[in-house]
Amino acid sequence: MDRIQEPDRDESDDATFERGTNQGGMRERNERVVLSLLRRNSDMAKADIARRTGLSAQTVARLIGSLEADGLILRGTPSRGRIGQPSVPLSLNPSGVVFLGMKVGRRSVEMVVIDFLGQIIDREKQIYDYPDFDKVLQFAKTSSKSLRARLPARLKPRIAGLGIAMPFFLWSWPEHIGVEAERMANWEYRDLETEIAEALGMPVFLQNDGTAACSAEMVFGENPLPANTLCFFIAFFIGGGLVLRNTLYTGSTGNAASFGPLNIPDRNGVSRPMIELASLAKLEEALVQNGVDAQQMWVDPENWDFPEDIVAEWTAQCAHAIAHAIQSTQAIVDLELVMIDGWMPRALCAEVTAQTRAHLATLDMTGMDRPDIATGTRGPDARVLGAASLPLSHRFLVQ
Repeated sequence: MDRIQEPDRDESDDATFERGTNQGGMRERNERVVLSLLRRNSDMAKADIARRTGLSAQTVARLIGSLEADGLILRGTPSRGRIGQPSVPLSLNPSGVVFLGMKVGRRSVEMVVIDFLGQIIDREKQIYDYPDFDKVLQFAKTSSKSLRARLPARLKPRIAGLGIAMPFFLWSWPEHIGVEAERMANWEYRDLETEIAEALGMPVFLQNDGTAACSAEMVFGENPLPANTLCFFIAFFIGGGLVLRNTLYTGSTGNAASFGPLNIPDRNGVSRPMIELASLAKLEEALVQNGVDAQQMWVDPENWDFPEDIVAEWTAQCAHAIAHAIQSTQAIVDLELVMIDGWMPRALCAEVTAQTRAHLATLDMTGMDRPDIATGTRGPDARVLGAASLPLSHRFLVQ
């Protein structure tokens, strides 16, 4: 595992957690196993780590010593009162390493810096009418420089990479964005990941934005996801991420579970692409048609002040569409849980979830189990957090 230099000198079930090995030559993997375990279970003693990972006490002691020397874990206050040596709780060091995450959307671009626990330290954001490739590239350069400059001196050398979350096929559907197709052409022929990596001189990773929102739920979520989970994220367009057998499934091109092009019936029974039924683009369009300034939608995802009847109509259509998408997906995938999240107020997201659950109960699911339906836990920041989780997962966690 790459070492992080100092400036001056998961899981909840033993049966599903990946175990380590005591054979030589596997130190890097074993370190990742320990770090992944501590991410889900803080304040663990060495003996508990050994039991959960299957590693010997001697191997765990060596790993802990190495990770502590690298500043990646912290020792807590020893727990006394037992026979023998006091138990020392171990946990991840929030300041052990930091990561950059950038979300490229159809109405805004945002970059954050997070600590080792996924807490956002700082952020920068820019709203636009459409994503111009060169302007997004320039934003990446200037924002990464500004965010680094504002970091405490001890954290500046601990930036371990940048992750990017963006819609794949970003050049598609320009008419829905309200821009000429030629202005989006650069997204088809240029490589943002490569150009940013060359400009910043650091490891850069790219993931579909809907998949990234699911990544955030896997890495930073409040509870481990069931083995087979579908995550919807409602933004300008709706997207998603798919977990199969405890592994994020991205497909052959990284665009699995995109959902936007999926044709499903609207409330009149007419088959239409899901982007026309369950995306914020349609809410924005309805607001503008009724003379409402929709700009606030992209400025602040929590404090919306829009006419209730317009939002209610969109909510009903969105939930109807997601329920039908779940019905179709369940016939193929056999999900245990569906999570719904998005760039919207938490109360509205909860309402979309509730209406989706209610509508799914009316659909014919003969021969299928009905998956649980829940609201996502990462909220509007899911995509940018998922982006920042990419270098974290690549360097420090078990895949």
